[in-house]
Amino acid sequence: MRRIDDAPRRATNLSLNSAVLDMARELGMNVSATVDALLAQEVQRRYWERWNEENKEAIEHYNARIAREGLPLARYRTFMKER
Repeated sequence: MRRIDDAPRRATNLSLNSAVLDMARELGMNVSATVDALLAQEVQRRYWERWNEENKEAIEHYNARIAREGLPLARYRTFMKER
């Protein structure tokens, strides 16, 4: 996923619920910053949701291999040893 934290800002037009917008302004909220932060969270969630779907088969094959063969360096672990 490319870096989005440092990207320049761009003006856009949004249509928002007028009552919610009025309340946000009365509360002193920075609407742009709030929408930006929430949109960034949703973009990240959807990105990883799509990534997981696109890589589902590879993940399943990897998990099956680990179940079958165990972790590659498990014998060198110094924690979580079976009793």
